Amino acid sequence: MNKVIHYNDLPRLISKLSSNKKVLVGGCFDILHLGHVRFLREAKKYGKVLVALESDATLTKHKGHLRPIHQQAERAEVLATLRTVDYVILLPAFTKHADYFQLVKDISPQVICITAGDPLMKNKQLQAKDVGAKLIIIPKIHTPSTTQLMKLLEIE
Repeated sequence: MNKVIHYNDLPRLISKLSSNKKVLVGGCFDILHLGHVRFLREAKKYGKVLVALESDATLTKHKGHLRPIHQQAERAEVLATLRTVDYVILLPAFTKHADYFQLVKDISPQVICITAGDPLMKNKQLQAKDVGAKLIIIPKIHTPSTTQLMKLLEIE
């Protein structure tokens, strides 16, 4: 079973999961670390975890010219090895919030999990409300983030 799904193949995945409780999470997952592992473990408690994985272009735009360290296909392969991840959705380079709203409508998850302090929390609250999903806020653990790890490793 291939756990990595291209965005264009999303309708086929959704029809396959129609009777399952879908849990949507999203992110970059550039250098997988303990915060990611614990976040995904907590999300898994709510159902089938679908990871919306940001494109390389989106990471470069929002995180800087040195990002991503790992290309989207590599990040997807790492995520797909985790038991807590059921599917990884390779996102194209979304350019506006409406793209993410459409993604959430297409998936129509029952649960959306985010990390406490998510800068896009307001948008995600609206997305959850729009599809009738429960928004779960998972506490952030105090461990170095990918950006902090890059600084510690002097990758700047």
